[in-house]
This record gives sequence, structure tokens and C-alpha cells, in this order.
Amino acid sequence: MVRERVRTGPRPGVLGVVSVLLGTGLGEVVAAFLLPSASPFAAVGGALIDIAPSWAKDTAIAWFGTGDKAALLVGIAVVLLAVAFAAGMLERRRPPLGAVAFAALGVVGAVIAVVRSDRALLAAIPALLASGVAALTVRGLISLSEREEEPERRRFLVWTAVATASGLLALAVSNVARTASQSVETIRSALRLPKPATAAPQVPQAAELGIPGLAPVVTPNADFYRIDTALIVPQVDPADWSLRVHGMVDREVVLTWDDLLASPLQEADVTLACVSNTVGGDLIGNARWLGLPVRDVLTRAGVHADADMVLSTSIDGFTASTPLEALTDERDSLLAVGMNGEPLPVEHGFPVRLVVPGLYGYVSATKWVTELEVTRFDRATAYWTTRGWSERGPIKLQSRIDVPRGSVDAGEVVIAGMAWQQHVGVDGVEVRIDGGEWQRATLAAAISDDTWVQWHLAWTAESGSHEIECRAIGADAVTQTDAAAPPAPDGATGWHRITIAVR
Repeated sequence: MVRERVRTGPRPGVLGVVSVLLGTGLGEVVAAFLLPSASPFAAVGGALIDIAPSWAKDTAIAWFGTGDKAALLVGIAVVLLAVAFAAGMLERRRPPLGAVAFAALGVVGAVIAVVRSDRALLAAIPALLASGVAALTVRGLISLSEREEEPERRRFLVWTAVATASGLLALAVSNVARTASQSVETIRSALRLPKPATAAPQVPQAAELGIPGLAPVVTPNADFYRIDTALIVPQVDPADWSLRVHGMVDREVVLTWDDLLASPLQEADVTLACVSNTVGGDLIGNARWLGLPVRDVLTRAGVHADADMVLSTSIDGFTASTPLEALTDERDSLLAVGMNGEPLPVEHGFPVRLVVPGLYGYVSATKWVTELEVTRFDRATAYWTTRGWSERGPIKLQSRIDVPRGSVDAGEVVIAGMAWQQHVGVDGVEVRIDGGEWQRATLAAAISDDTWVQWHLAWTAESGSHEIECRAIGADAVTQTDAAAPPAPDGATGWHRITIAVR
């Protein structure tokens, strides 16, 4: 007769963790081959991003910057492991409640995946499989762990090791499979974009000061900031891509990839900035974009006179509300296909994204764009405007200090930084040290009013601690405000201040 031993301690909880590791690994493998967007982690993470209040988004970006998504996934994993531990303890004390808890998690994950996908049946499978495997595994392992016979104890150790190794292997396989399935990168690498019908002027040599520590005037693609809501980067084959223009228009227009490349494309140097960028922050970058002017497409559709907004939609469901005038006036608003001389990187919107000078990205820079709906602000709202952010998002006049940083030796020191107000331009930058008189810095040559500009000032530094401040003056003669405001709801304001120790 088999006798059971009452176990105290953490072993049942550890078995709960092993069970969820195996279940999650198998669920992720199935998702990688079946429907990557149905990944249990991605589905739950995407839902958390969707429901996150503005303050939570700001906090995540402030703490983790462009690593906010990785931090979210780690956070989800930690919470899941804690729940798994608790479920394992519950299964030992009140069976089958631990297994029921795993099943409930699977149902929740499946519902989230179904809501976020247009392929309901396939979307539900990974989460349901993960929870079912976890529930069966925790029941089996805990049952084996309570048996005294030596053969049963060996079986328990073997099955626990097998479950753990299988879970880890499955997670590794899912990552490899997901990477291998991303053939879009191969397609992108083989693309050769057409030459622009309208080329941008050469970047002035005097636009780049070449000061160590100062941000380059043109941001390399690999260093360009990435802020969006996609936990899994959409993989869009250009052959399958199309853009639908509809709404308050005389005629609906559908544009394919071939249509786009056959159109007269234009180059433009444009600096993009995230509304979550804090004063002095680095969620900003400048690139040379290649694309079709949006106004050409809207002209073809025939926009109604009473329309005032274009709601752009990404393939992953993200939406942005762009003032109509920003897409139809003289600025270089583009359906961009190229970035710094190559096709858009996949994580920056390949094959097509919006680029609109003068507006924060959350109302203009839709990546993987598939739809433009001409409408009105009083008829439609976008992703972030429904979460309390302003609906129009014009860029604020800003400047920052890049160098010096930390401590320097006494003597001649260069103070340098960047200033911007896209679609307006920068006329000057002033610097103040220890609350003294404002001194005019020297501006580098501007590429255009739609890009940031470098600046520098020579300073004879004396030993001690010093506070340095900067403020910009726009081309419209407006001076950057000193009123400090957080990013929400329409962009941070205030002067950038740093403290330097001079040895």
C-alpha cells in the first residue's frame, strides 16, 4: 500500500513553477509556428500596454527608456512565476484548486488573445494549451512527490527534470522559430529603393560640429530611438501590404507597394521626437526619409472641406490622430519607405510608416501603416488621445546640454548640445552658468527648419561645482519657457539644467 507523506516547505510551489515553465514553453512554440501575435506573453503584455494609464507609460519610459518592452516582459514573467508558485502550494493543500487556477489563467489569456486578433480560433490555442499542460503537470508532479517508495521517488525526480528541461528547451525553440520565421528581414535586405524624384539637399558640412559626446546631427538607424506599443514587431511582406484611404473623401483610394514605388518619391530630413521625452532626454532622432508626400495621396482621394483630421491605423491596431493641415500643407509629410538611404528597418515600420514634421510621434508617426481615414476630431479618437493625451500634439521648443557631463578639469571647456522645434526652426540658443548672464551660443548650420541643430559655447571653467542651463529661441522669436511640465498630456517643458564638478 502506498503511503503519502505530508510535505511542508516550498517544494509544491517549485513544482508549480516547473509546470508553468513547461506549459508556457509549449504555448510559445505553438504560437511561433501558428500565429506569433497569439504568444501568451505578447497577448497579455499587449493588453497591459493598452490598459496602462498615462502615468504608468511615462514611468516605464522614464525608468527603462527604449527597454520598456523588455522590462514589461520580465515583469510579466516574474508575476507569472509568483502565481505559479502560489498555485503549486494551493494544489498541495486544496487539490485541485491549483490546477483550476492554471486553467483560469489560460482562459483569461485566450480571451485576451482572441480580442486582440482577427483569427479567433488560432489565437486561443497557445494560451489554452499552455494552461492545460501546466494544470496536468502540476497535478502529476505533486502526486508523485508525495510517494515514499524509492522507484516512485526516482520517477518524480526524472519527470521533474524532464519537465524543467523541456520547458526551457521549448522557450529556446520558440525564440529560434520566431526569428527564423521573420523572412521579412530577408525581403527587406534584398530591396533596392528607387531614386527620389525630389532629392534632399546635401547635409551642410557645417551642420556637424564633431564635438565628442555631442549627438550626431544625423542619427544612425541602429541608434534611432524606438517607442511604440508592439511587443512583437509586425512582420509585413511588402507584396501583401496596401494602404486604404477612405472616410470623408470623394473616392476611396487603395495604394499597393508597387503603386507606391512607382510614384514620384521625395527625400526629406526630419527630426522625430516622442512626447514622452523628458527635458534633456534622448527620445529624439534625426534621419533622411524617402517617401511619397501624403498630400499627393489625399489630393487623389479628394478630401471633403469639413474634414479636419486623418486617423492613421497600424497593422497591429494602433491609431494616431493627425491634424489634416499637417498632411496637406507645404511641410514634408511622407508615407516613408526609406530611412538614411536604406529601406525602413522592420522595427521602425517596414515597409511603410508615416513621418510628419512638427508633431510628436503619438499623433503622427504611425509605423506599419495600412489605413488613413479622413475624418474629424469630434467624430474619432486615437489610441493615446483616449488615454488622456492631447489630440493634436505640436512639438514644443526644446534644447538640451550633451556635454560636458559629470566632472571636468579646470580651464577651457566646451558646452554643447542640441535644439529643436520642427516645422518652426531654431534661431538661437542661450546658456547661463550659476545663474549669471545669458550668453549666446554659436549654432551649427541648420539642415532645415524640420531638423534639430547643434550648438556650442566656450567656457573657462573654474574649480568647484557649477550649474549650467540652456534655453532655445525659435525662428518665430519665441523663447523656450522655463515653466516645468511633465510629458503628459502634450509634451515636457522647462530649461535643461546640469551640474558639473570642475577639478
